[in-house]
Parts: sequence; C-alpha cells; structure tokens
Amino acid sequence: MKIIEGGITAPKGFAAASWAAAIKYQDREDMALIYSEAPCVAAGTFTTNVVKAAPVKWDQKIVRESPFVQAVVVNSGIANACTGEEGMAYCERTAKKAGEVLKIPAKSVLIGSTGVIGMQLPIERIEKGVERLAASRSASIEAGTKAAQAIMTTDTVKKEIALEVEIGGRTVTFGGMCKGSGMIHPNMCTMLGYVTTDAAISKELLVKALQADVQDTYNMVSVDGDTSTNDTVLLLANGMAKNPEITEESGDYQLFCQALNQVNTYLAKAIAGDGEGCTALFEVKIIGAKTKAQAVALSKAVVSSTLTKAAIFGHDANWGRILCAMGYSGADFDPERVDLFFESKAGRLQILKDGVACGYSEEEATRILSEPEVTALADIKMGEESATAWGCDLTYEYVKINADYRS
Repeated sequence: MKIIEGGITAPKGFAAASWAAAIKYQDREDMALIYSEAPCVAAGTFTTNVVKAAPVKWDQKIVRESPFVQAVVVNSGIANACTGEEGMAYCERTAKKAGEVLKIPAKSVLIGSTGVIGMQLPIERIEKGVERLAASRSASIEAGTKAAQAIMTTDTVKKEIALEVEIGGRTVTFGGMCKGSGMIHPNMCTMLGYVTTDAAISKELLVKALQADVQDTYNMVSVDGDTSTNDTVLLLANGMAKNPEITEESGDYQLFCQALNQVNTYLAKAIAGDGEGCTALFEVKIIGAKTKAQAVALSKAVVSSTLTKAAIFGHDANWGRILCAMGYSGADFDPERVDLFFESKAGRLQILKDGVACGYSEEEATRILSEPEVTALADIKMGEESATAWGCDLTYEYVKINADYRS
C-alpha cells in the first residue's frame, strides 16, 4: 500500500472541476464536481440527526434505488437544510442540469451541500455553475485539489489523499477528499466526505465495507459536540482497474477494506486537526478494555469533554478532567486501576498510576502538551480491546468564528 500524490481524481476514469458561483463567498470557488467516465456502484453513510438536509434525503434515495452513480455536485456556503419542498426541488433541478450537460441520467447524480442552515440556494447560479463544471472537468491532480478547496467553509486547509494497493494482480487506486471544521461530533460522520476507487467490487460488499469502516474513523471524531444536518460520506467504485470483481469476503476484500480504512482514517484525523479555531489535534486512546464498546464510549467521552479540550489549549495536564469524563461516559471501569499517559513528539510522560497522580514534572507535561499533535492514553487494565478518538483543543477563536457565522 503506497500513498501517492493527488486526491479524488487519482483513480482511473475519475475527473473533477471547481467553479466560483458566488453562492455565499465572493472570494473563492464554491462548487465542485466529481465525475466518472464509467458508471459506479455507490455506498453512502449519512447523518443520524433527525433534521436532515435536502441533499441527504436525495442521496439516500439515489444510493438505495439507482442502478449506478456517475457524478456528484457539491456546493459550499449554503447547506440547503430546513428548506422544505423548495430545497428538494432544487436538488432535482441540479441533478437534471448535471444529467443534461454530462449526458447521464439525472438519477445517477448525487448532491452535496454545506454551509448556513435555513437559506435557499440561488438555483440559477447553481445551474450555471453545473454547466461550467461540466465544461471544465479534468482528470488532473490540480483539478482534484481545486475541488477539495471548493467544498471548504471554515476549513483552513484542503483535505485530500490518494493511495495505491495491489488487488487481484492489478494496481487499484483510491482517492479521497473531505471538508469539516465545525459542527463536528461522532455520530456518523460529521462532515462531507467523498472517496473514489477504480476497484471492481460488488455493491453489497462496497456498502458493507463503508458502513463498517465509519465506526472506527469518522464516528470517532468530535470538535464541538454538534452533529450536522448534512453529514454525508460517499464511496464510488467504477471498476476500471480491471481487477477480478470482489464478490466475497476474501483476501482481496480484506485488502480493499484496509486501503479504505487508511483513506478514511487520514481524512477523519484531518478534520479533527482542523477544528474551528484549534491549535492542536487531540487524540485519545483507551487500551486494556474488556469490550470494544467500552473503549469507544470512554475515548469519545474524553475527546468530547469541553473542559478537557480547554486544558489541552492551555497545555495544562489537568488529568482530573479526563478521569471525570471517563466516569460519566456510561462505561463501567475501576478508576483505581487506571494508568494515564500524555504523549507527543516531545516525549511520553506517565501522569497516573492506578488512579493516583505520579510524581511527574508539570514543566515536562506542559512541554509535551505544547506540540501540535498530543495524545492522552489511558490503560484501564480490564482486557485486550482498544479504541482511538480524535478531536482538538477549544480556543477563543472557536467562539469568534461561530458567533457571527451567518454574517
């Protein structure tokens, strides 16, 4: 398995484009297209929020009912959420326009939107943007990168990855891009994410692979405890690598899942590390758990703790907040057996042993916690299971960004 240059356009047959439609932002491109020259099998996972944006409802239906997918149109700036029948009609109009200019069925077009909730899309600008996207689509690395930039809202950096893996004697390529910085909480999948691959795989196994993988990747991310109305992850496979089609849970399927996990893990961590206003990626590892569910609950509680996130911002080894968060997680454990460590590129330091503070140096702890990526590792000594969650610190800038987000 090898990381290569590029993103969404890296797999064979995929192209992308971006365009400035002035939907909300006046200083950047704000629409993106993903297009496959061959029909794709598709899988998707979507927000668990009861309030679902129109594009989520549209995509759920297309992924479930359409025989194939061939394009995705995404806009940033306006979420098309809480927009009623008009918002759903705009999804249909966007898909119809894309189908018309790309010469594919409208029901093979998926839609993505991100931004302010409650505003209607400027549909004429969207339709004009679709025409421009179709005309300028390209399989170049640059086109994929610009598409990744076009879907950003409060993100500060683009998020993309590409890798190659040998499956069935053929080189299979994966590409991915995502956006996410705020309204991020682990409850499937808290952002927009798109993964392409030229692998040949059945839809049944594609769906199974994605649904399993989100549990250990996107579902383990939290920035601010808010699950979005628009959360979507889509996985498209066009089969152009010409590997023997994966139709059973064989060694080839396991390789496919490993590659997918590497892509999704990278994107999930990229979201956590770019949380609104953050200065550090905060990773929480729970080891020695009796069950996976126990480890997941504990790690999510700590990474989501507002007080713990504030302590990470202050480079303060306030371990009491971590133990407190573990205690209200709902998972049963013995606090008097917990060992806790802080880790970063600056070193590793044990903070607790059997639930009691060690004689550690506060200065050393602060030095370790001053790195841009820090880890809290807790061993609860009950078994062999583990889980890792990702988040970020909580800063003054987060409040500033969200106090006037609509304006």
